[in-house]
Formats: sequence, C-alpha cells, structure tokens
Amino acid sequence: MHKHQGNLFILSAPSGAGKSTLYKALIGQDDKVRISISHTTRAPRTGEEHGREYYFIDDESFLDMIAEDAFFEHAQVFDHYYGTSKKSIFSMLEQGLDVILEIDWQGARQVRQLYPEAIGIFVLPPSLNDLEKRLTQRATDTTEVIQRRMAKAVSEMSHYHEYDFVIVNDDFDVALSQMAAIFTAMRAKTPIMQEKHGNLINDLLSL
Repeated sequence: MHKHQGNLFILSAPSGAGKSTLYKALIGQDDKVRISISHTTRAPRTGEEHGREYYFIDDESFLDMIAEDAFFEHAQVFDHYYGTSKKSIFSMLEQGLDVILEIDWQGARQVRQLYPEAIGIFVLPPSLNDLEKRLTQRATDTTEVIQRRMAKAVSEMSHYHEYDFVIVNDDFDVALSQMAAIFTAMRAKTPIMQEKHGNLINDLLSL
C-alpha cells in the first residue's frame, strides 16, 4: 500500500455519456477533488493555458519523460503524444487530495498495473438512443461519422466490468450524488482511517 492520503480514481465513459460535466460538478462541490492534467505534444488551442487544460511540451521532452519512466500511462494519438505524469499525481495524493484520471479503458489497464489500488468508475448513458442523440446534437458530423462513434462507444462500454463502480447518467443530479457518495465512502476505508486517525484509534483502544 502506498503511503498516500488521497485516493486515485479512474473515470471512463464513451464519448457523449456526460462524464466531463459530472466530474466538473463534483470538483465544484468538493474541494478535496482534483482532475489530473495530462502532458501533450500538441499545440494549445485558442483559450487553452499551459497547466490548466494540459502541460504543453515538445516531442523531445516527452520522449525524455518516457525514457525516465515518468508516466503512469501514455499514448500516441495521431501525430501527438498524451501522458499522465506520476510526479504530479503523487504530489496531489500526498497532500490528501483525491485525483481523477479521465482516461479510456486501455489507459486504465496501464494505471492499474502500476497502482492497483486505483478506484475505477465507469459512466454509462441511459440508452443507445440517448447516446446517439447526444452525439448528434453535439456536432455537425455526417451520419457515417456518428455511426463510427457509436460503434466505438459500444466497444468501449464492453469494458465496464473492469471497473469497481458503474454510474448510469440518466438523471444528472442522481448520477452526481452517486459519484460524490463513492468519493466519500472511499475516504473512510480502513487503511486511510488508520493513517489519518491513528492517534484517535490508539486512544479508543487504550482502556
């Protein structure tokens, strides 16, 4: 067991299931939760800031970090690299913060190998119809692109059973309260309480 006061959460969902809206609302109401910021070699888009959306670095620095084994997980998407730095995660966990990694099931497998106590949450849409509606509303994509996204979503959802918790995002408030409950419950796990409240526990047992 790593000596960390905070918990590491893996959050996955097919595109359009609403996971970003969920975790942003959770962060807004729980000041102990942070989202992990990834490193990337792609250029910032308009309105993006270094250290807020991503840490923007060049290819050479990224490859150096791979060589130093500095990443929990990393992937090449088209011509760019994306990765989750161990150092930034561990420093937040050591401060007693809970950290959310928003990654897909493949990244989740990489993280679990290195950090088996990571807690997985998978967000599902209430139906395929609903998912298709959200993907259609979202963009001006062709039917073909939407069908391709739907197929990708179904393939992603087939990995739901690799996660500890599943939330169906039908009613947003219900889904948010379920997510908040998972975070609260995981903070009360025995090893965490032993570490945080060791003195109290000793006192209670010292009659």
